[in-house]
Amino acid sequence: MEKLIITLAHTGNVPTKALNPHTPVTIDEIVEDIKTCRELGAAVAHIHVRDEEEKPTSRRDLFEKVLKGLDEEKVDIIRQVSTGARGGENTIEWRGQMLDLPGAEMASLSTGSSNFPTSVNANSPELIESLAKKMYDHGIKPEIEAFDVGMIDNARRLLKKGILKGPIHFNFVMNVPGAIAGTPKNLMHMVECLPQGSTFNVSGIGRSQVNMITMAILLGGHVRTGLEDVIKYDKDTLATNAMLIERVVRIAKELGREIATPDEARKILGI
Repeated sequence: MEKLIITLAHTGNVPTKALNPHTPVTIDEIVEDIKTCRELGAAVAHIHVRDEEEKPTSRRDLFEKVLKGLDEEKVDIIRQVSTGARGGENTIEWRGQMLDLPGAEMASLSTGSSNFPTSVNANSPELIESLAKKMYDHGIKPEIEAFDVGMIDNARRLLKKGILKGPIHFNFVMNVPGAIAGTPKNLMHMVECLPQGSTFNVSGIGRSQVNMITMAILLGGHVRTGLEDVIKYDKDTLATNAMLIERVVRIAKELGREIATPDEARKILGI
């Protein structure tokens, strides 16, 4: 079985200092958290940024500062920038403005629209294709964010059209209210729907975290964890990103999966 790739989702769009004071929101905090979690076993950093009011944003200058900060700290980790829908306009100019930055190796790409608890995760066909083109134009590997089975089917269609290039790497975002529930049956179904040769990552949101992580490890997939996906470590304890990475490493060790280094992850993902 392949070594396990651990992705750190350090901040996301939802957590705030008020919800969890450990949430990294400044450039320095984000860089420091990524550095710490790399040392603990993370091979990929799924990077979100916040503006001066802690609000999610796609601002190019803030992504650039994070990437430069990682360079300055000599952090060898796969840098995956987020093109997520919150915090701005649903245009290629806004959502994809960071895709030409030096050092970006991967980027998230949702291949459909879905619901968030209080808003719509809107991704039009034109936007999806434009983001994919810009990623490939700049040598960036997309990670397909699948919030439901239909997004896997759409990725298959885009692969046939030549808009996506195989092998595809997926991230199953499971248990977001309004999207697919984080259950073993649903995860098995999503894995069975993958195009041949694909790799996959699993993000278990909230209470589904440990179950989905454990199943992904057993199925030969990879995992994502971090404060974007779960704010509490358990019902009584606020999490830190370091605690969440350490838990994945511990579960993987008990299940007999070795942890991939960034270079090993690059080879597995075809970067």
